[in-house]
Amino acid sequence: MGYVKDLKCRECGREYPVAPVYVCEFCFGPLEVVYDYKSIKKVLTRKVIERREKNLWRYKELLPIDGEPLVGLNSGYTPLLKADNLAKEFGVKELYIKDDTVTHPTLSFKDRVVAIALTKAREFGFDTVACASTGNLAHSVSAQGAKAGFKRFIFIPATLEASKIVASLIYEPNLIAVNGNYDDVNRLCSEIANKYRWAFVNINIRPFYAEGSKTHGFEIIEQLGWKAPDNVIIPCASGSLLTKIWKSFKEFKEIGIIKELSTKVFASQATGCSPISTAIKQGTDVIRPVKPDTIAKSLAIGNPADGYYATQVVNETGGWGEDVSDQEIIDGIKLLARAEGIFAETAGGVTVAVTKKLIESGKIGRDETTVICVTGNGLKTQEALNGQTISPYYIKPNIGSFEEVLQKIRRGGK
Repeated sequence: MGYVKDLKCRECGREYPVAPVYVCEFCFGPLEVVYDYKSIKKVLTRKVIERREKNLWRYKELLPIDGEPLVGLNSGYTPLLKADNLAKEFGVKELYIKDDTVTHPTLSFKDRVVAIALTKAREFGFDTVACASTGNLAHSVSAQGAKAGFKRFIFIPATLEASKIVASLIYEPNLIAVNGNYDDVNRLCSEIANKYRWAFVNINIRPFYAEGSKTHGFEIIEQLGWKAPDNVIIPCASGSLLTKIWKSFKEFKEIGIIKELSTKVFASQATGCSPISTAIKQGTDVIRPVKPDTIAKSLAIGNPADGYYATQVVNETGGWGEDVSDQEIIDGIKLLARAEGIFAETAGGVTVAVTKKLIESGKIGRDETTVICVTGNGLKTQEALNGQTISPYYIKPNIGSFEEVLQKIRRGGK
């Protein structure tokens, strides 16, 4: 038996029974999962967690399932890497990368949320799962849904990178490419979800699905030696990841896993789609929708569902919101690869480049502990780097030709 008490409207506080619903029928506010923390505190300790398998289910009491996990048994517990080379580059004392580019089956943090969503979909009795996606979620629902035996309908913008489309098609879902941006796709999926009894992981299953992002935050605290960082930099698309990482930190404090919590939370976006960071800079909680125009397509949500709540978290913690240009994103990807040997997708380039800006502006102290969230593998967005990398050396198949090039390399030339 799980520890979920009910669902609660974030706006009016009205409570709902646990069911595949996601919006308050009275005020249309989003619904949030509420837990029985007093009972969880009695059974979940550091020692209990440490004895468990190294996957996201090691925190299962704080996840919204009733029975045992059904999918995602190979997801989670990704590395937290001490980034000494990048710290030196930025001139800071202690910097870490929470690296979700590896370990996960489809190489992004979306495997966390999908593991929860599909387990819950099975508990609710659905036989078909679906999603609206900018790429990574499509891969995860396609892959994990295949393994779990679900019928799958995946909806994406037709302009998505070719490599991301192939990475979904390989699992043979029903892939629907919509002529429009993500917000157009999401609106269409909301209509479909109201007509068909399908588990749309980021619509009617959204309250449960979103809870999976907390495992990213739980792991950060555990891997830091059971303490929260001074700063955490999080990429924002819908804003959900940011709000859930903060929720995970607060939950660990609520049940006594950590004693102190003074983390500042920072929102990072691409300038070409920055409704959340813009609102923060303007000192407002009004999220003005934008039309996305950025290479960071995994973050290209112009009307973010959790944008308002993300700004609240940032303000509550004393953090900030920042955005970076497409060229800065590319530079961030290349810097992370060169300094730490991590190939991140465009969202990772965003967080790295934003961290650089935050340090240079004094928003992040140079003697503080900072964690950069890198949420997806660069193999997913190679198109963004076309023409942006160094060129190979072309030689003839003989030693003389090689040594000509070697001399150029030693002289520092091409």
